[in-house]
Amino acid sequence: MNLSLLKRRDFLVVSAASAAWPAMAAADIAGGKPITLVVSYPAGGGADAMARLIAPKMAEALGQPVIVDNKPGGSGTIAAGQVAHAAPDGATLLLDASSFAVNPALFPKLPYDNDKSFTPLAVLAQFPNVLVCTPSFEARSVSDVLRLARSKPGNLAYASAGNGSAQHLAGALFEQLAKVELTHVPYRGGGPAMNDVMGGQVPLFFANVASSLGQIQAGRLRPLAVTAATRCRALPDVPTMAQAGVSGHEVLEWNPILAPAGLPTPVRDKLIGAIRRVMADAEVVGRVRSLGGDIFSGDPAQFIKSQQALWTRIVKERGITRD
Repeated sequence: MNLSLLKRRDFLVVSAASAAWPAMAAADIAGGKPITLVVSYPAGGGADAMARLIAPKMAEALGQPVIVDNKPGGSGTIAAGQVAHAAPDGATLLLDASSFAVNPALFPKLPYDNDKSFTPLAVLAQFPNVLVCTPSFEARSVSDVLRLARSKPGNLAYASAGNGSAQHLAGALFEQLAKVELTHVPYRGGGPAMNDVMGGQVPLFFANVASSLGQIQAGRLRPLAVTAATRCRALPDVPTMAQAGVSGHEVLEWNPILAPAGLPTPVRDKLIGAIRRVMADAEVVGRVRSLGGDIFSGDPAQFIKSQQALWTRIVKERGITRD
């Protein structure tokens, strides 16, 4: 996510006191002590940006401080392990990314159980990916990409942020659904991958809309299709993958909030109510939409379960590993 659109702080502690939202009536969570929102990725990334957008609003809604604490590493498994073993009193929450649903398939042994160690509270928002290419690349549409890929199997390459990354999985699903063979070029992060696509070293990249929007608008990347069921507000002239001829290719990046398993129902309900208030706030909705995303409105537990099933299948069928 583009942090130029979101105000960042290195360490955020926000107290309650807001005329807009009176504090929720239920008793304070964990005796009113600060709530720690453990973020699975470093400052400057999409998960961190979302955390720092909602933390002040959560503090206002709950009537007690909220602290953002970045614990990066292991594709989110370090932060998830910390929260999984925390006391189930609502004082320690996890704000993760879509990798949460992929990690069980990529890591043979995790220090927690995705299905049993957490209480899902929310999925905050969904951001589609967009298939982009180097501006000088000859393909002007997904149909062109498919034609080129089929004419010389394995000759056409796409970049990603690394083995098992969201971009790698988006490419693997594209290959499977379109019945083409591409060459995967992994990088150490999405930034270097996107830079090389802009520079023409690799022609294709499944980019996050939020992080690539500025480069698309500046003409440094050409968008070919978005990986969502409907067109993206930020890129209204770009077709969906289904409209471009690849049905079923819906790849979204998203941020869940989870608590440790065993959370008492009153605490769970209070946290869910506060998060729903936050995600209905006009400022939050506006920021998410400006980055090409949509507020999530479904059942978070069912959504996470369906995403885990999808990516477990793709990882297994495509033989994807982290190495």
